[in-house]
Amino acid sequence: MALRGSAPVDEAALWGEYPFLPGAERLVGELAISIRDLITDPRYDPVRSIGRARALAGADDPRGTAALDELASARPQERYLSFLFARLLLASAPAPAALRRWAVAEAKRAYDRLADVPFDELVEVARRLGCPLREEPGARLSIDLADYVRLSVPIREAKFRLAAQPLRHGRIALDRARAARLLEEAVRIELARPRPMAAEVERLVRTRESAALEELARRVPVPRGRGPEEPARLRPDLFPPCIRKMRRTLEVGENLSHAGRFALAAFLHRAGADEETIVDAYRGAPDFDESITRYQVDHITHHEGGRGYEPPECATLRSHGLCVREGDPGAPSPADRARDPLCFEPDLRHPLQYYRIRGGRIVADPEREERARPATSAGERGARRPDGPEKTRSTDRRR
Repeated sequence: MALRGSAPVDEAALWGEYPFLPGAERLVGELAISIRDLITDPRYDPVRSIGRARALAGADDPRGTAALDELASARPQERYLSFLFARLLLASAPAPAALRRWAVAEAKRAYDRLADVPFDELVEVARRLGCPLREEPGARLSIDLADYVRLSVPIREAKFRLAAQPLRHGRIALDRARAARLLEEAVRIELARPRPMAAEVERLVRTRESAALEELARRVPVPRGRGPEEPARLRPDLFPPCIRKMRRTLEVGENLSHAGRFALAAFLHRAGADEETIVDAYRGAPDFDESITRYQVDHITHHEGGRGYEPPECATLRSHGLCVREGDPGAPSPADRARDPLCFEPDLRHPLQYYRIRGGRIVADPEREERARPATSAGERGARRPDGPEKTRSTDRRR
């Protein structure tokens, strides 16, 4: 097979670099290797070693910056088999966060290459991933609008927002770096998707790889749960639905947007959570890095002498798709609305306002709490509009 105006594609090299592409299994077609062979045969000890390294590197470093010397020197067939073995190992891991963190790391490793390859390779990988790019004049690329929306929604950077994109004839123009970033997201989505595995294979992996699975469980941080470990003054049962949803998103190992991460940290700080409790809320994130999280939490909570940044108000959360009121993404059913009517009060305009009305205490700024305390009964709320907290000075900072 040849690309337009280029030399024939080296299929083996392409599949070795991108083992998640359809057809990569042909690399080992002549070996007649079975899944059981991959897991148990001594001939594949080196492959299993590289596969474990890939899985553990994702657990430690979801940013994909860890150098894997064994992988760099491996042949295409070994690269593919190690990728397949890592996938089997992660599918057997008890915590789904391990798979998501590995998906992030592998996707970032793919981005590092895609951002520096010739256009021909970039376009070919995109085609095989099912999100074709088109070469445009001026050393630029374009992508179909539907593919752009699908891939850009989880990306936190403001420059990827749809409103800021040049749209022409149903396509969006891209430079090389932005195209590679979208393909990174396509890879992450593909690899984070759980794959069904036969019970017999899973038992075999868990028996043969118990040490590796224990090491994965040790390295992948998980939320420590709620209850006695949280400060006594913190009342998660009184949190507004949007904040509860943000916490659940991270607890199950799913990604939360940049704006959501900032809002959650700022809210928890104002509600009285200490730094450990706030950092712990992010442990399930697929790209969790403890040192970076602590740095960003420290920045958010120590702003203005420890008062911290103000959490975004409801209108701002709504603009980021984080509100759960009717008409917003993830809107609750009428039954949900009946169970929590306070969230739908027309005068409610801030998550901290909700928390106060329910009986929660805002401890980071008691003077403002007293000054802005809203009425607590339905009659009083109708008589005067409750004063919510001031608008945040920054509603779109990294956590």
